[in-house]
Amino acid sequence: MSGCARALRSAVRSLRLGIRKTVNQFDPRLTPARTDLAAKHLEGRIVAPRFVTGEAREIADSQAPLRRVPSPDAPLDTEALEGERVTVYEITEEGWAWVQLAGDGYVGYLSSNALRAVGPTKTHKVVAARTLVFPGPNIKLPPVGGLPFGAALTVVRTVEPFAVTATGAFVPLQHLAPIGTTESDYVAVAERFLHSPYLWGGKTSLGLDCSALVQLALNASGVPCARDSDLQERELGTPLPAPDLTNLRRGDLMFWKGHVAIVRDRETLIHANAYHMAVTIEPIAMAVERIAASGYPLTSVRRL
Repeated sequence: MSGCARALRSAVRSLRLGIRKTVNQFDPRLTPARTDLAAKHLEGRIVAPRFVTGEAREIADSQAPLRRVPSPDAPLDTEALEGERVTVYEITEEGWAWVQLAGDGYVGYLSSNALRAVGPTKTHKVVAARTLVFPGPNIKLPPVGGLPFGAALTVVRTVEPFAVTATGAFVPLQHLAPIGTTESDYVAVAERFLHSPYLWGGKTSLGLDCSALVQLALNASGVPCARDSDLQERELGTPLPAPDLTNLRRGDLMFWKGHVAIVRDRETLIHANAYHMAVTIEPIAMAVERIAASGYPLTSVRRL
């Protein structure tokens, strides 16, 4: 082999190794790339034997569990809500869809049965912590389902006091707001979930975790928000010079490793937490002391 050929092979090898190193730096939560398959838009940036464009779908169930691996026993990473758009990169023979959520970019597996073709443009969203779906315009009829806060619907007409969706469901009008409506106080939004049970990876009033509470409240207020607390700490607001508990304001976000809470006022915060296994309002000083005693000191306070 000539010196030029050896140099060329070495350069190509170095380039490929460099690309692989870049892949290792990608966050797997947000990157639709596996060792055997990757999204088409990543071609040239990573090494993969096959690239696919993906197809748009939307969530058909009220909430769909998203997991890191295709197994019903796998831990829950997050949940996708009815009407949410996803990009599907693969559907396995076992019925698992490997997808990326349009809302926050999260990547994982959910049941293909939870998907449907993209329907009409969504006109309304659920703004109650949870609402019921009726088969007709009568509250005495047995509900046929429920919808979580943030679910997106297409309303085609109204039959007071109901909105009628494109699928023929009847939903209480007072639990809906037009898409694009924003809340003025995201702390008050979080308070709607008070006493909801704690659930790792959950994203509804039936069960949610600390970062989901923050994400739901901020999104409702028109503020884009990542799904996990470490991403939120990195991306949201600006840090206060030091975690000074005497200078807190309503809406400040308090972060610990793996946890986030919302300041309600100078004395209290609200957070979904495993200690109480619920969304609770707690004195700030008490929460900071308790969490620090378990080995997790406050890492930052960020102001939006």
